[in-house]
Amino acid sequence: MTFHPLDPLSGPEFTRAAAVLGRAHGVGEGWRFASIELVEPPRAAIAAFENDGVLPERRARAVVLERASNTTWVAVVSLDTDRVVEWGEVPGVQANFTVDEWEEADTALRAHPEVVAALAKRGITDLEHVFIDTWTYGDAVIPDKYRGLRLGWADVWVRAGAGANPYAGPVSGLHFVIDVNTMNLLEVEDTFTVDPPAVMGEYVPHLVPERIRKASTRPPLKPLDIVQPEGPSFSLDGNLVQWQNWSLRVGFNYREGMTLHQVTYTDAGRVRPIANRLSFAEMVVPYRDPSVDHFRRTAFDIGEWGLGFMTTSLELGCDCLGEIRYLDAVLHNSAGEPYTIPNAFCIHEEDNAVLWKHVDHDGGAEVRRMRRLVVSFHVTVANYEYLVYWRFYQDGNIECEVRATGIMVVTHLAAGQPHPNGTLVDERTYAPFHQHFIVARLDLDIDGPSNTVYRSETRIEPIDAGNPLGLALTQQNTPIETEGFDDFDWNTQRAWKVVNEKTPNGLGTPVSYKLVPGGAIPSFFHASAPALQRAQVIGHTVWVTPNDSGERWPCGEFVNQSGVDHGLPEWIQAGRTVRDTDVVLWYTFGIHHITRPEEWPVMPADIVSFWLKPVGFFDRNPSLDVEPSPAHCAPGMEHAGHDHADHDHAGHDHHDGAVADHQHENGHTAPDATSTEPRRTA
Repeated sequence: MTFHPLDPLSGPEFTRAAAVLGRAHGVGEGWRFASIELVEPPRAAIAAFENDGVLPERRARAVVLERASNTTWVAVVSLDTDRVVEWGEVPGVQANFTVDEWEEADTALRAHPEVVAALAKRGITDLEHVFIDTWTYGDAVIPDKYRGLRLGWADVWVRAGAGANPYAGPVSGLHFVIDVNTMNLLEVEDTFTVDPPAVMGEYVPHLVPERIRKASTRPPLKPLDIVQPEGPSFSLDGNLVQWQNWSLRVGFNYREGMTLHQVTYTDAGRVRPIANRLSFAEMVVPYRDPSVDHFRRTAFDIGEWGLGFMTTSLELGCDCLGEIRYLDAVLHNSAGEPYTIPNAFCIHEEDNAVLWKHVDHDGGAEVRRMRRLVVSFHVTVANYEYLVYWRFYQDGNIECEVRATGIMVVTHLAAGQPHPNGTLVDERTYAPFHQHFIVARLDLDIDGPSNTVYRSETRIEPIDAGNPLGLALTQQNTPIETEGFDDFDWNTQRAWKVVNEKTPNGLGTPVSYKLVPGGAIPSFFHASAPALQRAQVIGHTVWVTPNDSGERWPCGEFVNQSGVDHGLPEWIQAGRTVRDTDVVLWYTFGIHHITRPEEWPVMPADIVSFWLKPVGFFDRNPSLDVEPSPAHCAPGMEHAGHDHADHDHAGHDHHDGAVADHQHENGHTAPDATSTEPRRTA
């Protein structure tokens, strides 16, 4: 395993950073480490390492919270010299919540006599099955009497029994307000009661009622046997992944979760940069129900909690299928102590049906199957799961897909009570409408860092002498000169091209990659709405800024209890040029979730994606050299009109279209990327 300066922090490095801050500033008992992450070296330092072997200084940045004074401090520690190189208080902000705080709040609340009494008033006396879920606050909904505190508000749920789904048993109208620094209960909000209806909210097989299990008419599936007896076609050296002509590095931190770095494509022996860094920078989930149970429910899953902290281990045959290679991830708790997330990232190949094909009347058929490299990670944020897949294709395309699954938040109703802001999903039970906005930070480097973003639109030409039948379409490409925002337009099929104007292709036109939008949704917020004011990024589809290592978080670094957006809307006030420079695209996409009964009691994955597609980056189809596989797809071996590559698999079950190149239904793995002998794990 080869070390690289972009490799995430290791367990000993987390320990060292915490120890340095303990010695220098007394960070220890009574403090929390909200975050510790690698300070990624600048490009020049990385180039010096790759070209000359010069190691850049290894640094860690920490956000720490002194609980007694409720103050937030930011530090930068040199891990090479064991010294603090930056230290300062950030007044008036709240650091991200930690998993420890969430767990401690649950423990403190369930032991509090006022909580016990409030539950007993509703007939809930067995606290073994009570689940208390603490959420963060936005500034607009903080009671004035609690301003200046580190606040949480809590929902209450009750399981029907051991192992049952807690989200099927909401205790509607009951919430607790807590000071998360002291873990003191501030208030019991007991606003209304509803007699719990009889619901079927279970999804674990042995808890699903027998009447429903017996009603199933689904026949069993036959085994799905897809293997790579010679091992995978990609290699893994530390965090460096190489496959076909692609090369990329996998990174990780507490907030973004998995990050991708130095994405390149080797074109006829020439290594060509495409992206310097790809990540998710924010996820905003506002619930669109003003009722007492939901009016505070606007989550910043990245800024308030962190996708890294929510990353879960992946399992063979369940989360990932095939000849898998895994990477572990290392993080820290709020005491600065490291822990490992085994199998945090899954890397594998998938078959994806036909890449290209043509049947010639005289010459027969040529067909190539599509194979793609998939790098993925999964996160669990309370009731929801987000499954993130970056896919790299042999024709130079990159696809980013997100699947949302898990369990919808629900509220019980009184008989005849209306529910205008949600959908009835069970007896007297509704799931509120809500939205999932994901902000991708796309630091593209198309043949180098000097790029320009063009708005690319289709225009309908007027009917005139030159266009008498009204057939003509033209494409308009308009450069974006100054940083700012732009919106998707269905009528023009607007997309955005990142162009290197200094590098022509073989046809004499500038090389580029196009952001092809998918899942672009409007915010549906009034301009003055507090939720929009603290997350203005969701009000527009694309923002373009010059690359700045200090501008990483589109809604600002400290969104917990925020009321003002200190990110993109402030940055663009500088009016900086984005022509022929190192640019970043901030792309907002997601799910406009009008809830359905079919998503209860557990939600089938809702899928959204976007693409980065080469446009003139290559002179022609870059996948002409993909070899036919299997052998009977070779030239002259196929009859016109019959695609045997697909026909041979008729009657077999597909998983993500993956048939030709991987996995038994239980999955295979191997000790290293070059081994051909599978190792089975439980």
